[in-house]
Amino acid sequence: MSMIKTLQDLLGLAADHRSGPRVLGLDALESFPTPALILDAQGQVSEANSAAARLAGLMVEGALPGIAAAAGRALASGRSQMDSVMLPDKDGLMLFDLSVLPLHDGTALVLAKDATLESNLRAALVESRQRYKDLVEISSDFAWEIGPEGSFVFVSPRGALGHAADQLVGRLPQEFIVEQPGINGLVPFTSDRPVEDAEVWLRRADGAAACVLASSSPLRDGEGRRRGARGVCRDVTLERERDAALVRANNRERLLTYIVRTIRDVVDPADMLKIAAEATARALSGIGCQIYRRTETGFIPGSAFGAVGSSAPILAVFNTDDRFEGHVEQRMALAALTRYRQGGNGAIIVWRNGDAQGWSDDDRLLLEDVANQIGIANEQIANHERILTLSRTDGLTGLYNRRAFFEELTRRFNRLAFDRKPAALIYVDLDNFKLVNDLFGHKRGDEALLAVRDILLTHTRPVDLLARLGGDEFAIWLEGADEAIATRRCREILEAGALLAQFSGRPDAQLTLSLGVAVHQGDSPESMNELLSRADEAMYGVKRDGKSDFRLAVQPPLSPPS
Repeated sequence: MSMIKTLQDLLGLAADHRSGPRVLGLDALESFPTPALILDAQGQVSEANSAAARLAGLMVEGALPGIAAAAGRALASGRSQMDSVMLPDKDGLMLFDLSVLPLHDGTALVLAKDATLESNLRAALVESRQRYKDLVEISSDFAWEIGPEGSFVFVSPRGALGHAADQLVGRLPQEFIVEQPGINGLVPFTSDRPVEDAEVWLRRADGAAACVLASSSPLRDGEGRRRGARGVCRDVTLERERDAALVRANNRERLLTYIVRTIRDVVDPADMLKIAAEATARALSGIGCQIYRRTETGFIPGSAFGAVGSSAPILAVFNTDDRFEGHVEQRMALAALTRYRQGGNGAIIVWRNGDAQGWSDDDRLLLEDVANQIGIANEQIANHERILTLSRTDGLTGLYNRRAFFEELTRRFNRLAFDRKPAALIYVDLDNFKLVNDLFGHKRGDEALLAVRDILLTHTRPVDLLARLGGDEFAIWLEGADEAIATRRCREILEAGALLAQFSGRPDAQLTLSLGVAVHQGDSPESMNELLSRADEAMYGVKRDGKSDFRLAVQPPLSPPS
């Protein structure tokens, strides 16, 4: 029943055409607890109760023309009119709902109801709903509701994970859940208890997996029976991917640190690559690993561990590329060029069985990091070899120097006791060499020494030892040579030494060679020092007797039988 009809019944304002219009007096208006006014046909206030005093005053001032206009419409149409008006108040604005009723005497009754509280509550409710909606949208990627049948009955308008909202409504959550070991993805959608931040993997519209944190609360009917659930989901895929990437990076760092420490703990550079090959194979779950060094002539083996395949096709790739990944001889290979200061100085190859799991991005990154460390190790080994070479060779001729020659000679001499084979030591000394330097300078003298080196290299084998002991003194160790072989070699060297005449200082002081030879018999008890003394004595005997010849040292007496 409308407010207007109720008032009409209460005040006796119902129209009665038989008895004629009845005039509403001021006493009747005062009985109204809310503002009530009567307006004449011109829209002027003719009567008003005390509750409408302020409203009437504003109308008299012309501040509320809308009320007069509403009264005019009611009188013209003969029907009641509804309107509202805002009045200033010390606490803000007051809202009044107006009901305008035409009366039989040509006047209009205006009833005002204070709707400020109702309006404020309505505005607060709208604002609260909007605030709740904004907070839900900010704190989650999508909201949802599951009905009694277990399917989606609501999904927030913008949809979820690339799916439109209408594509999800009516479908079951399990249609989108990606199976994950040990994770019950249906928990937020089926639990009888509230769930907070449950990790669920869902399938995006493009088929990719997405990780969401789901929070939900079950819905119940009046009897406490579950009839669905409501919840929100927040997409944390990027966070999980970052976490996983960080874990993988930490794991790579741990493995790389292990490999680097293993390499650095090795004292002998020659063992560095061996340790590195084993550590790398184990770190990358491989069955084997090969490490190569690059020299001027190409790749040379550095070290290997475990079961490996043919490296030739892989090393060929490194002529144009820095990496290799593929199958070789039914095995999987992952390889990278090792570098030092932007220059390739080797390669590393890791092998897996052909049916093993393929290489991952983490495997590739780890091998790249290891390759950088192997590049440093290769450079260290190369530097060590250069230093070793410089410390063991003569700077001019490239032959063994004195220290290196006697170190190697000691090793070989000691082996003779087991091999029971002969060997010969030849001391070579230049005759009249000082005169060459005095007359023509050291450059000409160096050329003469290089000529001697070439003669000795020509008449010895790779298995023999050659050395420049210092100045114009050279030494030869003829491996496995008896007296006949040693004699023949000495004659060949002397014949070839005729070429040294071109370096002579004077015609009467020719540059020639004097050779002293000591042959060690395999069953001789002679010591190495005794052998050296015999060769030295034989050489100086040649020098005393006219030079440019060779002499065999007298054999030492055999020890008496025991």
